Amino acid sequence: MPTPVSADLDRARTILREVFGYPDLRPGQDEIVSAVLAGRDVLAVMPTGAGKSMCYQLPALVREELVVVVSPLIALMRNQVAQMRANGVAAGALNSTTDAAEWREIMDDLRAHRLRLLYLAPERLARPDTQEMLRGADVAMIAVDEAHCISQWGHDFRPEYRDIGAFAAAVGSPRLLALTATADEATRAEIRERLFTREPVVFVHGFDRPNLFLAMRPKAEARRQLLRFLETHRGESGVVYCSSRRQTEDLAEAFRASGHRALAYHAGMEAEARSTAQDTFLREDGVVVVATVAFGMGIDKPDVRFVAHASLPKSIEAWYQEIGRAGRDGLPADTLTLYGTDDILLRRRQIDESEASDEQKRIERQRLNALVALAETPRCRRQVLLAFFGEESEPCGHCDVCRDGVETFDGTLAAQKALSAIVRTGQRFGEVHVIDVLTGERTERVAQFGHDKLKTFGVGKEFSKPQWRAIFRQMLALGLADVDPAAHGAWWVTDAGGEVLKGAHPVVFRRDVVEAARSEGRKKSAKIDKKPSAAGLDEEAARLLARLKSVRADLARELNAPAYVVFADRTLIEMAEKKPSNRTEMATLHGVGAAKLERFADVFLKAVREFEG
Repeated sequence: MPTPVSADLDRARTILREVFGYPDLRPGQDEIVSAVLAGRDVLAVMPTGAGKSMCYQLPALVREELVVVVSPLIALMRNQVAQMRANGVAAGALNSTTDAAEWREIMDDLRAHRLRLLYLAPERLARPDTQEMLRGADVAMIAVDEAHCISQWGHDFRPEYRDIGAFAAAVGSPRLLALTATADEATRAEIRERLFTREPVVFVHGFDRPNLFLAMRPKAEARRQLLRFLETHRGESGVVYCSSRRQTEDLAEAFRASGHRALAYHAGMEAEARSTAQDTFLREDGVVVVATVAFGMGIDKPDVRFVAHASLPKSIEAWYQEIGRAGRDGLPADTLTLYGTDDILLRRRQIDESEASDEQKRIERQRLNALVALAETPRCRRQVLLAFFGEESEPCGHCDVCRDGVETFDGTLAAQKALSAIVRTGQRFGEVHVIDVLTGERTERVAQFGHDKLKTFGVGKEFSKPQWRAIFRQMLALGLADVDPAAHGAWWVTDAGGEVLKGAHPVVFRRDVVEAARSEGRKKSAKIDKKPSAAGLDEEAARLLARLKSVRADLARELNAPAYVVFADRTLIEMAEKKPSNRTEMATLHGVGAAKLERFADVFLKAVREFEG
């Protein structure tokens, strides 16, 4: 005889098929849903795109009870409500954009116990009227999306998330489900401490996103490199992250001049302009958002086909979270990260100048160092990335290192020359000066300090200045040398570098990175190959897919909702391949549940018939 929880899990699978049109739970979802249905508090760390939202949506429907979802963005709430309603689920959101009619509808559904999902911003939790409204509403569970925001160790700390525990107590202490894609042990420990009064069940699932192609390149000329990358994704939706507001506007203008539909997004824009840019990206196909990190937390657009970084992010967790916004539908997606020594030094200076505690600064430096090591690694990038999160894997075959191969060389002598030049110049000069010494450039400053008389003057003429910059960057990544931001960027030799100077340890450098630097002065970017389209369709099916996307866009405009609320790209691709001729065949497609079948099937079946002619 089945236990109550196993019966509930069977019911969850039935709802998954009938309401959402998905064949079965994804790996990891079943044990989380089981724990929630068993009445446990849960902290779940799952990779982006693994279906975290289903872990609270299904229990709400299985038990026919109210779940409050704490969500960070109004646009995200609005679109998730639209998705739920398109699937026939009673859902609502209370925020500053909720009009009077919708407010009354939500109140009616609350009083009648029809509402299954209520989305709230964290800022709303401390309000007495919110707590009073929900105190008698029989809240069964509070689901906390982007739960790493609770922790000061998290990369998107938001103080308002600290109110969630008090809010839970005020509405009857319902069970709690905290969800995040990136939380190391320090972050998980603080979430447990600050959110839960009962000991939660903790699930940490694999961090791998095998559908993402991982690529990282030294910066030669960022604009040219990004334009080449975008050319391989013309007409697709994507995000390009920048380190400054000015850069977002400059790059967006350059992309538009090259025929891309590109929009800038940063915190310095008017709120209405930011909202318009975000809505355009969420609702329409083929839009590129060029943004600072102010954009993206909680963005749930499934068909983002690429994420690029014009500069190195602040940590490996931030980078992982940002590239995770691509390919949420499980289809192939592309990532490219450009980086340079200036990026590394900027990020280190930001950490050192922050008001964080010494312990937090130490952890942030570790996270940045892990990202730098990932950028310069001669090993499979996915292996290095997963090792940071405590996982082992075989070479992936789906990153630039695996695809292109990496040739290394014995860099011991080059490292010794560079380290010796740093020491002999007193460990108080920046990279430019030390490289001038190595290459025998008798500048006014070199002559002023008598550094043209040093034994190391001119000993590095076998490498160009751009190549020496690449070598210095790799020494930084290997921990052989470091930079003192308080001393105007002076380089100094670490203990590990001292061992190399003594000949105690060999050094291996990446030849491709050093050789690529030869062309830096000629403004040539690294080769970026065209990847096959995410759809992988033949010519006829690709034309049908374009027609189906046009139909979807018309329906989305009528609904005033994102296109994926109608059907995700994955559903349309399957539709273009299988060309269903009736509702029975349509119902077998991924993502076609009962409500969407009833609402949208006829218009798409008509489009398929007309296409076939």
